[in-house]
Amino acid sequence: MKNEDATVNTRREMLTGLGLATLGLVSLNKVWDAMRAEQHTELATTLSSPAASNSGFPNVNLVTHEGEIVRFYDDLIRNKVVAINMMYTQCAGICPVATANLMQVQDLLGSRAGRDIFMYSLTLQPELDTPATLKRYAERHGIQPSWKLLTGMPEDIELLRYSLGFFDRDAEVDDVKENHTGMVRIGNDALGRWSMAPSLAEPSQILATINHLDPKVVHTYTSTHS
Repeated sequence: MKNEDATVNTRREMLTGLGLATLGLVSLNKVWDAMRAEQHTELATTLSSPAASNSGFPNVNLVTHEGEIVRFYDDLIRNKVVAINMMYTQCAGICPVATANLMQVQDLLGSRAGRDIFMYSLTLQPELDTPATLKRYAERHGIQPSWKLLTGMPEDIELLRYSLGFFDRDAEVDDVKENHTGMVRIGNDALGRWSMAPSLAEPSQILATINHLDPKVVHTYTSTHS
């Protein structure tokens, strides 16, 4: 029992100490190493648990651009309406344009963003995109707090990429990271309903897809524009 208490205390102290300032100065490799034993031990049971098997999504650990450690399914997806895309900060092609487009979607959502609708961007280049790097990207593009940019261990990002449907059966096409940045995965976990929209579609069209999956849209839309 003492050993278990010590483990819990050590883990709590580690998470408490992972402030954004520290993450900005220290390589994320240390964070991944610290989480690796616990995460990979839990991964098999997570994938076979009722929540994970019903949703189809692994419950891996990620880190937000604000330095918060979160579980993908439990903290970000469970019972939420979400819009998820993939990007990486060194992408010079579609990513900046897609980000600007999704910012317009965030503006159209108004107070619904972060309350009824949750926006997430997963990096395709976790080995380079640390939380500090993602934070600078968010600041440079004017991304609001209701939109979280996420990084994690490379193998877990790959697992999520396939689970979310951001892949191509042609290996050569799949190897090009930028090929996975052109779509937005939109879903309502509570209803088990999922769809896709092009990230470069008209913001109003992306919003229409989100609204189609949000049963509270009539109420939230009215309150946002009253």
